[in-house]
Amino acid sequence: MEAGKLWGLRRLADADGRFKMLAVDQRPPIKNLICERRGVDEASYEDVCDFKALLVEELAPHASAVLLDPHFAYPAAGHLLSPTQGVVLTLEDSIFDDAPGGRRSAEIDNWSVAKIKRAGGDAVKVLAWYRPDADPAVNEHQQEFVAAIGDACRRYDIPFVFELLVYPFAGAAGHHTDYVEDTAKRAEDVVASVETFAAPRFGVDLFKLESPIPAGDVPAQSDDDGTTQGWFDALGRAADRPWVMLSAGATQEAFRTVLGYAYAAGANGYLAGRAIWWDACQAFPDLEAMRGQLQVGSVPYMESLNRMTDQQAAPWTEHPGALGSPTLDGAGAGFRATYGDFGGDA
Repeated sequence: MEAGKLWGLRRLADADGRFKMLAVDQRPPIKNLICERRGVDEASYEDVCDFKALLVEELAPHASAVLLDPHFAYPAAGHLLSPTQGVVLTLEDSIFDDAPGGRRSAEIDNWSVAKIKRAGGDAVKVLAWYRPDADPAVNEHQQEFVAAIGDACRRYDIPFVFELLVYPFAGAAGHHTDYVEDTAKRAEDVVASVETFAAPRFGVDLFKLESPIPAGDVPAQSDDDGTTQGWFDALGRAADRPWVMLSAGATQEAFRTVLGYAYAAGANGYLAGRAIWWDACQAFPDLEAMRGQLQVGSVPYMESLNRMTDQQAAPWTEHPGALGSPTLDGAGAGFRATYGDFGGDA
């Protein structure tokens, strides 16, 4: 594995190679909650920053790495992180084109893989909306969007953490543009989407994946007839490299159940946000009440997820599909000469 990608992935995981990552990059869900509670049409920059800084302050100490956005979380709360923790920075814009044929993603303006690398990020995170039955032109756009970012991550030798979400078509029953799970999704579409982006040309180093079955419909493992575990196993085979589970706004109980199946299928940890902290955020705008709820509810829940991860998840370094050996590529006397260039910046 190239030096930058190797060290980046190591910084995202704990000392034993398991990912226990906190997501604080959410934008529309947090802005919408603030607007509702404040009775305003647009959340203020200060409110969003205060909201996210509180999440980082209280919860980051329990994470191996934290996912931040460049609008609010990184400038307002990056300094609250321990230097021993990994930093993942978001690249995709929360605003997307939602046409009848499907969704087209875009990068945040004035932001790039190069800036993430220069800003000290240990990895680049990108979410792409995708479903195999979307308009071919839309899917081509999404694939080119992801491939270009994969190329940039190779050039700057930084891990590419890639998230996929299936979504409802515009005009369909139950259509929404919220960053929540599509409860009408088909497991076949989730798995097929992962298979598409597992191709080498996309350069994905770590998948951040949703449950193939709506989280609220996932049965207790003791009640499964093998069907649910079979879909999670298919998800792991499709990824064919280290992967983590996302929560997509699932309840705490549902996400814990999902993790049980994912870990049995070979997942290497989690990268979650709202399942951990959303309940506590209902106390906003009373930040001190919100802090108290984070301490008595979110922290114990996160600690329980970490214990579960220690007991059930395999270290990413042991994943049979890791992209190359988790050792330094080209180590030896000729390392300086053989190490890849950075477009003239080497």
